[in-house]
Formats: sequence, structure tokens, C-alpha cells
Amino acid sequence: MSPSLTRALYAGSSGWAYPTWKPGFYPAKTPAKQFLPYYATRCNSVEVNYTFRALPTNAMVAGWVAAVPEKFRFSFKAPQIITHIKRLRDCGPLVDAFTGSLAHAYAAKKLGVLLFQLPPNFKADLDRLNAFLDLPTLRDYRVAFEFRHESWFADATYDALRNHNAALCVAESEDLVTPEVHTAADFTFFRLRNPAHFTADDLPRYQAHFAELTQTRDVFAYFKHEDEPAGVLAAASLLEQAASQ
Repeated sequence: MSPSLTRALYAGSSGWAYPTWKPGFYPAKTPAKQFLPYYATRCNSVEVNYTFRALPTNAMVAGWVAAVPEKFRFSFKAPQIITHIKRLRDCGPLVDAFTGSLAHAYAAKKLGVLLFQLPPNFKADLDRLNAFLDLPTLRDYRVAFEFRHESWFADATYDALRNHNAALCVAESEDLVTPEVHTAADFTFFRLRNPAHFTADDLPRYQAHFAELTQTRDVFAYFKHEDEPAGVLAAASLLEQAASQ
């Protein structure tokens, strides 16, 4: 069964280990080992992109889990060998290795969503998607798929995701905007990648929309990380606004 979560807004950035966020987000004298504990005082979730390149060790994940409060959630980007090299084909052992590396986060009930981001040149292949979604291991996790080729944006795709309680990642970038279709029964996953929309004028729109969605589902929303901390500041501000309502 999936880790127990109440209906809530989980917001943050894609990573936390950015010295250039000082002093705009992190206090100027914050040492790197204190980045995550401080981050977790202002955001309640993070999308870990490290796992796209390499699997973390058990000690790494245990350290991350210990550094954050009980209600914090880690979402993890799936390894590129699954999404970009094997392109979802014959990935059972790879998925087992990926989820196995996250055991500490899962056991602590701090695991949010597993994100499978497909490459832009990966066109719709429903047979392959369904075969992947049928992997037994995935039944124990919340999963989201970010499609970056427009051929995926079709009812047949949404039905496949819905039948497996998997989320369509609603990605908003400068190049492509995913249709907002809620395919998972109890959560939605947003990747907000357009810094032009991180302004004080935009946040009330996000806040109102997410407040409506959290009446019936959990919302995971991750703002783009850059050298400047605009994205993480937007996430922190969004959570502050939500808490004040």
C-alpha cells in the first residue's frame, strides 16, 4: 500500500544543495551540512534529482530522512537508465533497485512520489507504458509520469495512468505545458519550470488553485531550481500563504 498521507500541499524545489542560494534563501553563514535541515524549516517537500544520475546509498537516504521533520516528503526522479536508456522496456530489476535504495524514506513514511520523466523524443507507446505500469513493485508507490512529446497527451494515455492510479505530471515550462488532467485518484504532481511565473503576482493564482485541489487530493508542487533562489522562495511563500488561510 502507498505511504499514508493526509490531503495536503507539499511544495519545494528540485534539490537543496545550492550554495548560490546564500544569502537570498539560506542565511549567509549556513554550512552545507545544514542546508537540508534549514530548507525543511521553510519547505515541506523536495524533488531529488540526484537519483536521475546515480542511486543513493542507504546511509545517504538515512541522513536525509533524519534531517527533516515527520511531515516532510521526498519525491525522487527515476534513474535515466529506466527512462532514457531502456525507455521503460524490461525494467523490473532496475525499478526494484531504485525503490530498494529508498527504503529508509519509505519506512519512515517520508517518501512522496516517484517521478518518471521521459525524454522529448520518446513518442507515445501505450503497450510499453502499460507493461511498465504493471510492474508489481510500483503498486507500493505513488508514481507520476512527465511526458515531453505531445503524442502522449491523449485519452488513451490518461486511461492507462488512471487504471494504475498513476499521476500525469502537470509540467509547466517555457517550451511545453502539460494538460492538467488528474489521473490519480488521490494526488496530483506539478513541476513548475517557468521562472517568469514565480512572481508575487502569480503566487495567489497557484495558492487558490492548490487550495481547491487539496480539498480532495494531495498536491505535490516543485519549482525549478536555478543559481538564484527564486523558485525555492516561491515555494516557501506559497506554503506561508496556504498556512495563513
